[in-house]
Amino acid sequence: MLGIISNFIHDYHHNGHQGPIAREIYTEVVAAVTTFFSLIWLLPFTFNFLHYPFDCLFSLAWFAAFGALVDWSHKIGCGGAFQWGGLANGSYCGKWKAAEAFSFISACLWLASMLLGVHVFHNLRARSAAVADGALVPALTPARERSEID
Repeated sequence: MLGIISNFIHDYHHNGHQGPIAREIYTEVVAAVTTFFSLIWLLPFTFNFLHYPFDCLFSLAWFAAFGALVDWSHKIGCGGAFQWGGLANGSYCGKWKAAEAFSFISACLWLASMLLGVHVFHNLRARSAAVADGALVPALTPARERSEID
C-alpha cells in the first residue's frame, strides 16, 4: 500500500494536480502507522496480545480508507467496490483497484488480529484467575507430586 499510494501522490504532483490528494494522504498515513506498529509487534512478547484495542482502531482506519478509495473510484468510473478485474493492466483504474483490494485485505487482517487478541487475552485472564483460586493446581502439578500430596 505504501508503494501504490506513494505512486499516486507522486503522479499528483507531477501530472497537473489531478486526483484525490486528501484520500491518498490519509491512506498513506494509515499505511505508514500500521506498518510501523506491525513491525514493532512482531517482537515476541506476551504483552503483544494486549494491543487488541489498537488492532480494532487500525481495522476501522483501514475500512475508512477502503471506503474513501471506493468513493473516488465511483466518481471516476472505475466500477464497483468488489469488481477487481483488470488489476494487472497497469492502468489508473487497475492501480486504484489494487489499492482498494489491499486496503480491504489489510482491514480484514487487522480485524482478525483483534479477534485473536481478544480470545487469547480473555483465555489467559480466565486461566490466571483459576490458578489464583487454586482450581487448576491439581491439574497443573505432575502426577508424581499429586500422589505425594494425597
